[in-house]
Amino acid sequence: MKRINLLSFLAIALFVVALASNAMLYSEADVDKAAVEALIEGAYINGAFNDLDTETMRAGFHPVFKIHGVNVGALSEYPIDDWIVSIEKRKAAADFDAANQKWDHKFVFVDVTGNAAVAKIELFTDSKHVYTDYLSLLKFDDGWKITDKVYFRHADT
Repeated sequence: MKRINLLSFLAIALFVVALASNAMLYSEADVDKAAVEALIEGAYINGAFNDLDTETMRAGFHPVFKIHGVNVGALSEYPIDDWIVSIEKRKAAADFDAANQKWDHKFVFVDVTGNAAVAKIELFTDSKHVYTDYLSLLKFDDGWKITDKVYFRHADT
């Protein structure tokens, strides 16, 4: 009887350890990181570059989003609404060719702390490294939203 109780105890202990290990494998930060990467691929990579899907962009970007860059030594800002209008014009242009919209990307890193995240992404077209982008994201009640972007455009592209 003692042997059965000891075996039962060991089986339960191993089960609890396995559950704890599994929970550690899939922490909330891992789930959030996966959600951030999926949002960036959907709303940013595909929405803004490959598919020119402005509805998906609107869903993934916060309304206050702006692209920040340096233009002739001064800070430039490009609000999401202006960016979406330019994408819609480009998509509606007579010479628009959807087949030439292929952009590849690489996540250099995604870092999540609580409800804040930052991602560094490299963007390529025709095998050329065109942009290195840094996206800031915040998690709201309805999920993650891209709130800001700063970027570097690589020379000779």
